[in-house]
Amino acid sequence: MTLVIHDRRSLHWQSQLILLLILPLVGVFVLLEFIQLLPVSPAIVAQALAIGVAFALLVWILRAATPAASLTGGLFTASLYLWTPGWRTALWPLLALFLLTFAATRFGRSRKEKLGTAEGKRGRIASQVAANLGVAVIAGVPLSTRHVWLGIYPGRVALIACIAALSEATADTLSSEVGQVLGGDPRMLTTFRRVPAGTDGAISLNGTLAGAAGAAIVTTIAALVFRLSFPESAIAFAGGIVGLFFDSLLGATLERRSWLNNDAVNALSTLAAALFAAWAASAINASL
Repeated sequence: MTLVIHDRRSLHWQSQLILLLILPLVGVFVLLEFIQLLPVSPAIVAQALAIGVAFALLVWILRAATPAASLTGGLFTASLYLWTPGWRTALWPLLALFLLTFAATRFGRSRKEKLGTAEGKRGRIASQVAANLGVAVIAGVPLSTRHVWLGIYPGRVALIACIAALSEATADTLSSEVGQVLGGDPRMLTTFRRVPAGTDGAISLNGTLAGAAGAAIVTTIAALVFRLSFPESAIAFAGGIVGLFFDSLLGATLERRSWLNNDAVNALSTLAAALFAAWAASAINASL
C-alpha cells in the first residue's frame, strides 16, 4: 500500500487552532485577574505586568522568538505569576526551561544547519510557544481565584501537572537539540532501525539522557521552590518522561504520515505529561 504524504504546510491550521484555544483563555484570565486584584492587591498586578513585559523584551532582544511569540511568552509569564505570586512562583521552573532550551538550540548550530534542522534565526513563533507552554499555563487558570481570595494554594494536583508539562517541554527540546549533535544516527522508536538525525520520532541515547537531565533540573527547582515531597517530585519527573516518549511515538506515527504537525505533537505531548501527573497525584492523594 502506498501512503500519500500531504504537504505539511496544509497542517498549518493545527498551529492556528492551538493559538485559538489557548491565547483567548489565558488572555481573559489575566484581564479578569487584573480587574479583581487591582483594588485589593495592586502590587501583584504591577509585578505581574512588569515581569511579563520584561520577559517579552528579554526574549525578543535575545532573538529567541519573534515579536508575536515574545508577547505570547510575556502573557504566559504574567498568568503563571498571577497563579503563584511572590517568591515561591512557577516562574522559577519556567526560567530554568527558558535558559536550558535557549542554550540547547544554540548548541552545535553549525551541524544543525548542515542537517537543515536548525531553528530559524528569528527564533520561535507564537504557535510554538503556545504548543510548548500552553498546557502548563492552563493548568493553573481554573483554580487561581480560590488561591487569591482565600489565601490557600490552588491544589497540589494542578501544580504537579504544571511542573510535569514544563518538564516535558524542556526534555523534548533538549533531547532533540542535543541528540542531533551528540546522538549520532538515532533509531526510530517504533522499529529501532537507524535513521538520519532529525527524523520525526527518532531517539538516541545521548538525546534521551539530555532530555531526562533537563526534566530533572526543572523538577528539582520546582521541588525546592514549592517544597514538594519526594513522591510529588517523582510524579512530576515521570510525567515529563512519559510525555517525552509520547512525543516520539506521535512523531514516528502520526507526524510522519503528515496527520499532525510539530506544534500539535508538542501540545499533545505536554498534555499527556500533565494528565499522567494529575492522575498519579490524585491516586496517591486518594490512598492517603
